[in-house]
Amino acid sequence: MSEFVFYYRAGCSLCDAMHGELMDAGLIPPEQLRCIDIDSDPLLVEHYGDKIPVLADPAGETICHYFLDREVLLRYFAKH
Repeated sequence: MSEFVFYYRAGCSLCDAMHGELMDAGLIPPEQLRCIDIDSDPLLVEHYGDKIPVLADPAGETICHYFLDREVLLRYFAKH
């Protein structure tokens, strides 16, 4: 099963909002969304810094960041 990855930081209000929208939208089943706190890995902190939250596809490509862009996500699903 392919997993989407949600990069976040604990205590980040944008992260909480995007995660809530993802769950409410029901576009990605919870079992297909792997959540990773970037603070758990210094390389992730270096890579993402303050550019969180980030939703990435199973190939690791960024779909959207900061805010859930439903139109972009729906276009992604239409292509795949």
